[in-house]
Amino acid sequence: MICTCIQHRSYEEILAILDDPWVEMAEIRLDRCQLSDDEIEDLFANTDTPLIATCRISEVGAKEAERRLGVAIRAGARFADLEIEADVAFSKRFRSVCEECGTEIIRSFHDFSGTPDLEYLKQVRDRCYRYGADIAKVVVTAHTADDAARVLELYKMPGQAGHDGSVMAGSTGHLLVAFAMGDAGRDTRIACLKAGAPFSYASLDEGDTTAPGQIDFVTMHREVYGPWKGFFRNTLQMPASKSFAQRAIIAAALADGRSHLRGYSPCEDSESALAAARALGAKVRIDGSTISIDGIGGAHTSLETLHTGESGLLTRLMIPLMATINDCAVTITGEKTLSRRPLKGVSDIMASFGVIVRENTVPMKVEGRIVPGVAEISGKDGSQLISGLLTALPLFDKPSTLIVTEPKSIPYMFITCDVLKHFGIKISAEMEGDAKMIEEQDWSGCTGVTFKIKGGQKYHAADFDIEGDWSSAAPFLVAGALFGKAEVQGLDTSSLQADLTIADILVEAGAVVSELDESVCVSRAPLEAISVDLNNAPDIFPIVSVLAAFCAGESVLSGAGRLVGKESNRAEAILEMLSGLGVRAWIAGDDLHVCGEALTSRLMNGRMLRGGAFTSRGDHRMAMALKIASLGASSPVVIDDTACVAKSFPGFWEMFD
Repeated sequence: MICTCIQHRSYEEILAILDDPWVEMAEIRLDRCQLSDDEIEDLFANTDTPLIATCRISEVGAKEAERRLGVAIRAGARFADLEIEADVAFSKRFRSVCEECGTEIIRSFHDFSGTPDLEYLKQVRDRCYRYGADIAKVVVTAHTADDAARVLELYKMPGQAGHDGSVMAGSTGHLLVAFAMGDAGRDTRIACLKAGAPFSYASLDEGDTTAPGQIDFVTMHREVYGPWKGFFRNTLQMPASKSFAQRAIIAAALADGRSHLRGYSPCEDSESALAAARALGAKVRIDGSTISIDGIGGAHTSLETLHTGESGLLTRLMIPLMATINDCAVTITGEKTLSRRPLKGVSDIMASFGVIVRENTVPMKVEGRIVPGVAEISGKDGSQLISGLLTALPLFDKPSTLIVTEPKSIPYMFITCDVLKHFGIKISAEMEGDAKMIEEQDWSGCTGVTFKIKGGQKYHAADFDIEGDWSSAAPFLVAGALFGKAEVQGLDTSSLQADLTIADILVEAGAVVSELDESVCVSRAPLEAISVDLNNAPDIFPIVSVLAAFCAGESVLSGAGRLVGKESNRAEAILEMLSGLGVRAWIAGDDLHVCGEALTSRLMNGRMLRGGAFTSRGDHRMAMALKIASLGASSPVVIDDTACVAKSFPGFWEMFD
């Protein structure tokens, strides 16, 4: 990345500079910009651009430098830079406040007279790390080409992370920004990016350099990025969550009276749910983004067949429901990828309630009526059938207790409970888990869930607002984090949707994520390898794997075992995609390992992703992930089946373009 150095500018001028979408990162020279404390606080608290707070002791003195840096750090500076020469007491206080506020530490060394020998430079670099640096900055003055070459040798010495995040023997794994000042050192400011620096510095313009030999922003941008255009989008309105829409449609179809579902946007899965509601006998009317549904109340059905389209969720919702309100055996049919997807665990779980399900793919025949009571079932194959049971069991006269062991996709169970609550259904839940789950409310620490369902309940009509879809937002948010900036609208940041975790994942990677009014905005920043558990959010696995391909280092994505029974064998499809793109990846146990490299390093080293012909395998999530990956490819990525996105997001291609 290119960090633009800003000095001798007023508060208003700095705001105007940061408003330029191509200014992807900036250093604010607090020693050279005349800013009040309030202006410093506002800049670092309310700017999406990753900012480095720098205040040289030599310019303003130690006391004033500490004060100004403290204001910026406490306001939210992403990075703070302190010279290695600062006294011990100052250094300790600086490190403490940075750690308290989550600010990454840059410890910097400057030699304005020449270039010391390599061993001395290594000692300086290691000293920066010992003094708490996340990033060591080593800047010397080059008088000859040999001087310039010598400082770049630092990237090859033991103790340094490589351009792809790999670490040499004896390495701390910390990052390094090392280059030379002076005319002889000019090229090192770009070469350092090729060697592994997370960013380099450029002057705002030719006449306002902060050091001899500094390249201006426009020239450096041209030399680093060339014709690459990036990805900048704002006011992207996300479609309705089909997870909420399908559940609400079925609940409204069961209710007594007329329900209004607001915020609806069509996709194939939600349209299949509307068709199922009509098949049950509900009357459905659509007026713009509002659906009116007159439910069937307590009526029973006598359907011999029920079509659920390509929706695995709808199929699993309707299996228990058909064994509750349908008075005869019913064959559930489907289409496209659903006919090839095994519905694992369905027969065994339904058998524990006295229901026979023949076949484990559609078409499947459902025979018998649910016997309510206490049942212990495994959730290792997902939450969707459990959601179906939660929908059906309240309709019986007797109470039921559902004990779920090995739970996966836990948030979706609670989405079901939340939706049903709006329609008058009460379900209590108790979670079991480790200390992490209790202290951090982390779903991954949950070892079991017990649902207690009162009998004799009835669905009542309701007015319900359908949330925007975090699954649909994830590709655009990742595109912004990797290639520029993206602003999406229509999302609830307090949602129960599991794919809300994409925001946390992007923060962990190092992207800038902010919430503005009713928008979520993501911007580029230096990205590092991630380790995340996606067992509860398998739908974003493909796009997170693309993110990992541009995070320096080896990322580990857990939950690969959940991917086999999706619209495609997603684990296999992701490996095929990454391999075709030229990304080293493998699966070990339940973990997908991805060796990533920063975008700037890929550009400088000629290692952009490979283009070519790819198959989405008819999987909407794979098609969207491939499209985002194409932004970082050296040649076009041609996807065989793009129409499959209609399953969840028919407007994806139009919105992308």
